[in-house]
Amino acid sequence: MEIKEEIAADLAKIRATKPLLHHITNMVVMNETANATLCLGALPVMAHAREEVEEMVGFAGTLILNIGTLYPELVESMIAAGKKANELNVPVIFDPVGVGATKLRTDSAKKIISEVNISVVRGNAAEVSILGGFEGKIKGVESIGGYSNLINVAKEFANQSGSTIAITGKVDIVSDGRQIAKIYNGDAMLATVTGTGCMATTMIGGFLAVQTDPFMGAVGGLVTFGLAGEKAAAVSGKRPGTFHVALYDSLALLVPEDIMKGAKVETV
Repeated sequence: MEIKEEIAADLAKIRATKPLLHHITNMVVMNETANATLCLGALPVMAHAREEVEEMVGFAGTLILNIGTLYPELVESMIAAGKKANELNVPVIFDPVGVGATKLRTDSAKKIISEVNISVVRGNAAEVSILGGFEGKIKGVESIGGYSNLINVAKEFANQSGSTIAITGKVDIVSDGRQIAKIYNGDAMLATVTGTGCMATTMIGGFLAVQTDPFMGAVGGLVTFGLAGEKAAAVSGKRPGTFHVALYDSLALLVPEDIMKGAKVETV
């Protein structure tokens, strides 16, 4: 089966099975990721309390960990949920928001990936470069520069960690240490709305719930979200507020045939 066909089939499977995506995530954009989950065709739950995360992950198709609004107790919940997910063979995706900006973020991210078996790490160029031990520059939670050879970063970090690495930007790069994919779907308007990186992580989470190969789950999620971004940009007239609403609409209206026609993926 070709990559486009597999992504299209996985999108149809998400819509048919409606997997539960358990988020322990960024409170700034929690509503955004919940809505994006629904538009994809999955079901969201945002359960953060240490007392319930292990029980909740037992119902989930994927566990999504995002340190955007970080505090120490949240790390405890993430690790507890992550270990339970590993025990139950529930895939885990990690979004290391703002790694490199503060010691708390960097140390917490390293602790999480050392104690939890992560299926996919998804971040921007700076976050992934820094977490992987390469050079990167970050301001707040925004990337202002990553290591120059991002394909090398993704491949080497994947081999070091055993996780599939997804770096999002103008061109998205995904590697599991053996395979490499470059994804050209997307639009610059995605940078005008808060939380689109977190939404991209959620999209990957949705695909991981129906896909046994983390590499294909990451590629599928990013192609789908990028294509929705293109469609939203085409009708928004470069207006961020209009684009924001159109992004949800485009994602909800996306069908497998759109993937077959519009996916822009190159394997190298």
